[in-house]
Amino acid sequence: MRCLAASLLIAAASVVAATSAPAGQNAKQPDPKKTQPKFDPPKATKPDEATLKQIADKTEQLRKLVAALKEKKLRDDVLIEVEIYLKAAENIVRFEEWYAAASGKWALTTLDQGLERAKLADGGKPVWRDAPGKWVNRAYRSAIDNSIQPYAVLLPHDFGKEPGKKWRLDVVLHGRDGSLTEAKFIATHGGTAPKDLGYIQLEVYGRGNNAYRWAGETDVFEAQAAFQKSAPGVVDPNRVVLRGFSMGGAGTWHIGLHHPGRFCVIGPGAGFTTTHGYIASLPKELPDYQEKCLRIYDAVDYAENAFNVPIVAYSGEKDGQKKAADNIENALKSFKEPHHFTHLVAPALEHQMPKEWQAKAEAEYRKYADKGRNPNVERVRFVTYTPAYGLCDWVGVRALERTYEQALVDGTRKGTTIDLRTENVRRLFLVGDTTGKTAPTVTVDGQKVEVGAESPVLVLDKVGGRWKSIGLFSAEAREFPGIKEAGRQGPIDDAFASRFTVVGPSDEGWAAASSKQFEAVWDRYFRGSLLKVAGAFDPRAAGNLVLFGTPDTNHMIATYLPKLPITWTKEKLVVNGVEYDPKTHLPVLIYPNLLGRGYVVINSGHTFKEADLKGTNALLYPRLGDWAVVKPTPTAKDPAAFEVVAAGLFDENWQFPKKK
Repeated sequence: MRCLAASLLIAAASVVAATSAPAGQNAKQPDPKKTQPKFDPPKATKPDEATLKQIADKTEQLRKLVAALKEKKLRDDVLIEVEIYLKAAENIVRFEEWYAAASGKWALTTLDQGLERAKLADGGKPVWRDAPGKWVNRAYRSAIDNSIQPYAVLLPHDFGKEPGKKWRLDVVLHGRDGSLTEAKFIATHGGTAPKDLGYIQLEVYGRGNNAYRWAGETDVFEAQAAFQKSAPGVVDPNRVVLRGFSMGGAGTWHIGLHHPGRFCVIGPGAGFTTTHGYIASLPKELPDYQEKCLRIYDAVDYAENAFNVPIVAYSGEKDGQKKAADNIENALKSFKEPHHFTHLVAPALEHQMPKEWQAKAEAEYRKYADKGRNPNVERVRFVTYTPAYGLCDWVGVRALERTYEQALVDGTRKGTTIDLRTENVRRLFLVGDTTGKTAPTVTVDGQKVEVGAESPVLVLDKVGGRWKSIGLFSAEAREFPGIKEAGRQGPIDDAFASRFTVVGPSDEGWAAASSKQFEAVWDRYFRGSLLKVAGAFDPRAAGNLVLFGTPDTNHMIATYLPKLPITWTKEKLVVNGVEYDPKTHLPVLIYPNLLGRGYVVINSGHTFKEADLKGTNALLYPRLGDWAVVKPTPTAKDPAAFEVVAAGLFDENWQFPKKK
């Protein structure tokens, strides 16, 4: 949703965070080594010297060919579909990701395919894309960090034989694979399509194994958008299916129920839909700010969005992950609104989805995919807990009265008459041409709201219990710091799901070590390279600004400090009304960017640990909320270590909550 928030406005990692609770809170944090089965990749088995030499020689050949193509100023979307092979080969070598006996073979297959494609690309056209009935490895350049990310497309055998035909698109999310690399992803996407394949299949890389959270979620939408841009008019936007098994099932539950207006049906297999109850030994109660942030991703909290998108779930009868679907099914038992929920259960099976059950699931998908989603749905009813996930069809929740508590929108549109009922909503927007040639009649919570005519986006604000219409670029919409709204609602980790730029400190202290640690974790676990700047730059084009250091060691922190709700000098650090010694403590926070629609982040990358990224994906929840005070405790082994002294969430106006 983060990457969608900006487009809706137009249309409408890490510092490793300590898991100790803040002072005064005794809640324990999960130990990734004890909470779930080990998810570490298999032990690396390095290929023999002859194979390594072949890989090195072919990598150098491909590197030279890519450089030559760059010299010819090849169109970027064509160039990157050659360069992705080079990235894949370089990554498996530099990370020593020889996790399977076939790893060396995968690297060579990747290089051979890259060398062949480089020759094809010399003509300037991506001729490899025209391959009905075959898997084709593709790539896009991510808006998050300019990195090149792979995806794969399988076209039906009769693709292109009927000009103008719009096809069903299945977006497929892979399961957890500890041996997954770009090289494996590329090398294992070969072969041909079944003769009766009646849809386009798009498989995403998801930046590895993160259950399609944060940048992994953005990857799903960027890959889909890249394909549709390269093949305009080919995909029927009302017949997009989202499906996956295991980790892919968890991703399908999450993305499908958080974005219920984007798919005609979702097909989650196994996976997880809660944090509590899935992570073994997770404390019964985490610190309040962490508990609230669990509502960002816990799909069970969004179960009622089944009103907007049919669900065809699959589980093995003896699979522990059957609980994912059971949770949703139980949540829907008291839901009286019409919805479609089908749970296919394979007798006596554990964690697997054999072909015969894939076929049964496909038969269920077709019931909805053949018909397609109604593009002019009359009634919308959806829930959310954060404006990051506030869009469904023609209605959007831009801001809540209380973030991380359930918000509801129930609306109908008949011609130019719009009637909405809301709960816990502070700012709304209505997308698309809702007006025709005359001003619509809009009623919200029983109140008639005066709006202008022929506006493609209506923005409605609730002030003092009354609704009013404001312009998309009105003073209220541009106020700094403004309110927590879509694209600027936090927490800290949200900054790394959309474009961001890092500005490091001028010294080599704790902040520099934290920045370097974030860079290393981002590189390995999110398969990208940080956008970093040191000198002058245009902050309006940088996306979210991530600043490491102090006002003395980072000029950008000094620039933004007067706008932040803290006091920070050499002599005094005051955060949330409490004074700390700035010689031994540092603030960590996220705040709106006064020069743009994004964020400023101080002294933090992702707030979960590298150990969490190695563990179950459900561990990738925020650890620090919106702000924290930390005490650096560097060691030779971990120069970025720290203790959390205090942490919490800002209120709905980006201020520290009033103390009771």
